Parts: sequence; structure tokens; C-alpha cells
Amino acid sequence: MFYLLISFLSFILLSKSFSYKRLLPWEAKMSLLTALLLSWFHKSRLALNFFQVLWVSDPPLNSIITCSTKLGNLEEGRGISLLDLPKLALESILDRLSPSELCKMANVCTYLRDVCEDDYFWEKHMKQKWGNLMGNSAYKEWHLHIALKRRSELSSPSQKKGLFSSYFGSWSLLIRPKSESRGKIRSSLPIDSMKAWYQSLESGKLWFPAQVYNRESGHAGFILSCYDAQISYDSQTNMFKARYPPHGRRAIEENILWNRLRAPPVDIPPHVLHVSECLADLKPGDHVEIQWRKSKEFSYGWWYGVVGHLGACDGSANNCHCCCNDNVMLEFSQYSVGSRWRKTVINRKSHKEVGNEADGYYGGLRKLYKAEEITRWKCLWPNRVLE
Repeated sequence: MFYLLISFLSFILLSKSFSYKRLLPWEAKMSLLTALLLSWFHKSRLALNFFQVLWVSDPPLNSIITCSTKLGNLEEGRGISLLDLPKLALESILDRLSPSELCKMANVCTYLRDVCEDDYFWEKHMKQKWGNLMGNSAYKEWHLHIALKRRSELSSPSQKKGLFSSYFGSWSLLIRPKSESRGKIRSSLPIDSMKAWYQSLESGKLWFPAQVYNRESGHAGFILSCYDAQISYDSQTNMFKARYPPHGRRAIEENILWNRLRAPPVDIPPHVLHVSECLADLKPGDHVEIQWRKSKEFSYGWWYGVVGHLGACDGSANNCHCCCNDNVMLEFSQYSVGSRWRKTVINRKSHKEVGNEADGYYGGLRKLYKAEEITRWKCLWPNRVLE
């Protein structure tokens, strides 16, 4: 500021010197004084820069301590921003935040918004909460949702502009203030991001395929079964709604707990017969799931059972030849001994859908190898034997 003041004063005085009038004595002295001040100011700046270079190149220890103390006091007064942290430290902090905390952090500034919306953080939350329900069919449903949303954006009325609207729209871009045209800020979340997928599930807007144990709130006709459905999450109750494949009227069930849901273990439509690949290995004591439907107009459900001994076998380990027989006995112990649903026999070599309208139709079969799957079925075991 002082430098500008001297320059301005000298300019006024020198401008008068170019006129035809002769300078007054005091004006001449002031002109000389300003020239001297300018000369001294430039020399002092050079000297100051020179001594600064010397001090930086070889500072004494006391100066370093004094300087660090002043900087520490300055940092305490100003406060350390989260953005001052190294990238690795910042990511380590964000990695420990919950989904709601990440959303709050994303509202701080544009930089943190871009960081907090990275798939790296949201993929972990997806696996923790939704991983057990996100099978191949749910993944396909999400990609179909993305494709439909992109198609609707392309065909939205805002994209269909006339000649005059496009002309005046282009003209408004030319006369837009610099503050608006300086940079284009992204206002919406990418629809194919992990965060968008997570929020679509949390909001209940996205219905996705899954399977429901003991459908219709554990109705006696569906005990120890698992049926395909389209489900939606309710964050207020932490439970689900289910829409089952239609037959007559569409069945809808509400208030479904997490432990009654699973991802479909076989990626086939619910009305398609599963091709069994484990029939040759079946032996008494194996845990299985078999497709069953009441009528050919219905979709299949998966029913839990155990491979039993054939009628001619006494059940002893030394004399059992059931694994060599073409027929396989399946037992459903949740039903009483005299029930028509208690047992059924299938052929391991030429198995296909078998049954009738009275007893229903048995379809494909899958063997359960994981103890987790078997334990889950046993946890759903009814309190009393069914008829």
C-alpha cells in the first residue's frame, strides 16, 4: 500500500514536470524526495529478500524452535481441517462411518461428496447388510432398473425442445454470469453407483427377487417350504413386504423378518423344472430340497426333506443297499406317520416331474452340503407334527 501511495504521488509530480509551467520550489523538492523514497524502498526489498534466503538456507536452532512454536499457536487458533489430512488417513476415517454418517459427510463440500460416494465405501455396506439377499437374480433386477431409468431420462419431455426453446436456451448460456458457468457441478447421484443401489433398497423403491421361508406367516400349508417372491424393504419396521407369483389373485404378505428370507440358491424362474445333478450320490441321511407344486398352473416351491431307507431295508448300516437302488425314498418328518405327505419315492436315473392333481407334482432336487443351510431349516421346525 505504501509503495502504491508513493508511486501515485510521484506520477502526479512528474506529470506536472512535462507541462510548460515551471515547477514551484516545494514541488521540485517533493519530486526529488519521492524519487529517493522509491530508490530506498526497492533496495530495502532486495535486502530483505537476501536476508530471508540466508535465514532459510542456514537457520539457527533457536529460530527453528521459535518458528515452530508460533506455527503451533497459529494452528491451534485456526483449527485443523479434515481436508488437511493425507488421503490415506481420510479414507481410513470414512471407512469407519455408517451409511447415514457418510451421507451427512457428503453434504459438507463437493470434494467430500465425491469421496463419500465412492463405490469403495458403499460396497462394504452392501455386503454387510444386503449380501445374503443379493443373488444373481437380484443383481439382474438392479441392472434392469438402471436400464429403464436411463431410457426414461432419454425420453423425458425436458429433452424434447423446440427450435425457439433451444435457440433461447443456447443464448442464455452465453449471457450466464461467470459464477454459474465457471464449473458444472453434478447435482445428482450416478444411477449405477453402489450408493444408489443401497439407497434404492433402503427406501423400498426397488423390489427384487428373493425366497421366503414358511410363506403367509407360517401357514400350515407352507411349513418348511421356501417360495419365490418379489420383496421390498421397510426401513421404519426393519421388515419386508412380499409379492408372490400370481395365480388367481396376487398374494401379498407383510411384516416378514430377515431370518425368513434368502437369496435363490438356483438361478431359474420359479415355474421351471430344476435339472438335478446329485441323484447318483444320494444316500440315507442326506438333507435335500425338492421342488413341489400343487398344480401345474402354480409355481414351484422348495420343500425340506431327508433321504430315508426304502421299505425293504432294515436301516442298519451293514445291510443297507439303498444307495445302490434306482429308487430314492424322501421323508418329510414334519408330517405325521400316516400322512400322505410323509413320504414319496423318486427314480434317480430317469427323474422328471412326477405326481398328480391330488398329491401335487414333485420336481427337481438339490442336495444340501452346507451345515448353515441345514441348521436354518431346523430352526424353522414346527412346534407340533402336521397332519
